[in-house]
Amino acid sequence: MNKITTFFAISALFLSATASAQTQARNEMLLNAVSFINTPYGVKTLDMSNEEQLVLNTDEVDCVTLVENVLAMSLAENSQTLQLNEQDFTRWLTKIRYRNGVIDGYTSRLHYMTEWIANGVKQGFLEDVTAVQSPYTAKMNISYMTNHVSDYPKLQLSADNLNKMKQIEAALDGTEVHYIPKDYLTDEGFFWIRSGDIIAITTSTPGLDIAHMGIAMNVDGTLTLLHASTTDMKVEVSKVSLKEMLRRNKSWTGVRVIRMKK
Repeated sequence: MNKITTFFAISALFLSATASAQTQARNEMLLNAVSFINTPYGVKTLDMSNEEQLVLNTDEVDCVTLVENVLAMSLAENSQTLQLNEQDFTRWLTKIRYRNGVIDGYTSRLHYMTEWIANGVKQGFLEDVTAVQSPYTAKMNISYMTNHVSDYPKLQLSADNLNKMKQIEAALDGTEVHYIPKDYLTDEGFFWIRSGDIIAITTSTPGLDIAHMGIAMNVDGTLTLLHASTTDMKVEVSKVSLKEMLRRNKSWTGVRVIRMKK
């Protein structure tokens, strides 16, 4: 839990860039996200053990575990004392990462962000902002994991896991979600996208729903992304706007905006 002791000092560097009329109150998501800047990128950190178990790792993250850690820290933090203990962090991380907050093997982990978001909305700690604010919808095509079994040893080595994942994908495939197509996003974003919101980037990659995730951050009027970068292999704030990031990646189609509810 080393991040907990350092985020207060690091966050002061960014407060002037991220303050806005709608975020004058303490922004736990943003402050906790900033504490991860320069944290190394870690590959498949959740798959090191043969048995599925909750992994607590704030020393290296990928784009999903960065968001999960930030969200768990923000939900667990006592709003009055600003204190955070590992027991509360563990409880929230389990609720965020696993279907209905129950660890029951590899397929109980929420691998697809379509279900990850729906799980959080169902349990009451996430709000799908784009479902309210954007009229644009898309149907999610979900089959990537079972179509790329060689990339997922726990599917490749277990017929039971593979069959369960096929069932999960079939249930999710065709889910209609609200999003912002990238051609409609501006460099400034929209007034209803707040610093600290979760950004999930939709994709045209066959079978995949979300290609990347991060935390929205307004820097001098520009909507940027605080994320775990595979280019620089660390957590950083994007050097260009979120819109420009989308423009440079042909397979990225738009964004979903998700907000913590506390």
